[in-house]
Amino acid sequence: MSDSETLPAGAREIASGYAFSGPALELGALLWDGRCHPGAPVRVPLSVLNRHGLVAGATGTGKTKTLQLVAEQLSAQGVPVFLADIKGDLSGIARPGQPGDRVRGRAAEVGQAWTPAGFPAEFLALGGLGHGIPVRATVTAFGPVLLSKVLGLNRTQEQSLGLIFHYADTKGLELVDLKDLRAVVAFLTSDEGRAELREIGGLSTATAGVILRSLTAFEAEGMADFFGEPEFGTADLLRTAPDGRGVVSVLELPAVQDRPRLFSTFLMWLLADLFHDLPEVGDLDRPKLVFFFDEAHLLFGDASKAFLESITRTVRLIRSKGVGVFFVTQSPKDVPSDVLGQLGSRIQHAQRAFTPDDQKALTATVKTFPDSAYDLAELLTGLGTGEAVVTVLGEQGAPTPVAATRLRAPESLMGPVDADELDREVRASALFGRYAQAVDRESAYERLSARRTAPPDAGRPAPAPRPKAPEREPSLVEEVVGSGVFRSLARSVGTQLGREITRSLFGTARRRR
Repeated sequence: MSDSETLPAGAREIASGYAFSGPALELGALLWDGRCHPGAPVRVPLSVLNRHGLVAGATGTGKTKTLQLVAEQLSAQGVPVFLADIKGDLSGIARPGQPGDRVRGRAAEVGQAWTPAGFPAEFLALGGLGHGIPVRATVTAFGPVLLSKVLGLNRTQEQSLGLIFHYADTKGLELVDLKDLRAVVAFLTSDEGRAELREIGGLSTATAGVILRSLTAFEAEGMADFFGEPEFGTADLLRTAPDGRGVVSVLELPAVQDRPRLFSTFLMWLLADLFHDLPEVGDLDRPKLVFFFDEAHLLFGDASKAFLESITRTVRLIRSKGVGVFFVTQSPKDVPSDVLGQLGSRIQHAQRAFTPDDQKALTATVKTFPDSAYDLAELLTGLGTGEAVVTVLGEQGAPTPVAATRLRAPESLMGPVDADELDREVRASALFGRYAQAVDRESAYERLSARRTAPPDAGRPAPAPRPKAPEREPSLVEEVVGSGVFRSLARSVGTQLGREITRSLFGTARRRR
């Protein structure tokens, strides 16, 4: 008689909710009345992972190992994965794990045939700060909404920054890096540019000055490296290895973990950029990519209403592009309810209840789960490291019963790879030659600088007019056709409808290089 047949009735009902027929990821084994039942696996169907999810829990409860466990199995199933590695703990996914008593004990408890294995991985770093292939974005592609979030601008200033972007596009002033944007704002606030500033409705000299000071301070903090070319192509996150396993892209963030607003907003840019470029595919038997958004509370903190609405729409719509998003944070209350309501899978590690605020957070967490056979308030404070409360969407889209779960052990190295070894891996990557060296081509800064240093035309005789080819200023239509915005729109005519919907979400845009 199998273990599932000898389960108590309540536990047997829970276990039956995880008996899926299609491919699924193995999370662990059911916990009931203090016992772990290896014959009652807790799983999540591969086909529902584009319905998004949440991994939550207090510090030290095992969230990072859960990410590693899920990423390994996705890779093994041929699904590419993106991981944000805040503390530098996830680089070990590329190396086989080390057997030991704790690993063997956990594997025996949950019925896991543990075998050490490494997985194909690429290591990325924002602006090349740290160990990884540089990830950069052009200022134009990043867009005014996300840039306003990074700069800490208010709603009025954000709208004004959007007008500045529009002015630069209509004048053919390409915004590649921060000095390009700073040069455009400085020009608009100069004696020469004030006339043009007045023509931009709703943009005051005072607001332009605030934006200019914010940009200057931002650059002084060393942020300029994150913007520029070559811009990272998010299609490179969708690769598989020659053996068919999905590539795990690990964004190494320890070097910038003291700049949380920057890296959380950059993660949102990556997600929005994926949304722009991917076609509609509907529901697939497996996702094209699963994107883990670590330290999610940093993205939502102090966010404007418009910014939150944009995130909510992006999360809702990107599912149809075959991309699943998992938010990783300490408490479900860190995620706005409109976003939380779209997350189909929940892996909730232990929560603390030491203070009145902790108690309120615990009560709020319990209310976000379906009705359960467990006393969730008591269970969530008593879970051990590597244990979690799980509920996912079943194959038919209905939530599974809440299951207390002892999670499996990752098969890759649970810890960081040596820094020198990591650097060797980065230099050997096929992406290194494409992105390692920054390029500074002519753009808005150079054009405006040349305009300032050009000799004055005063005193020069005007050239005689040539009847067959009169010199003239370009018309408004010609300016628009020659602008970056028009080229970007023209490039995407084939999928115009889908991309134009997304272009309005964050004001981001991809340019052909």
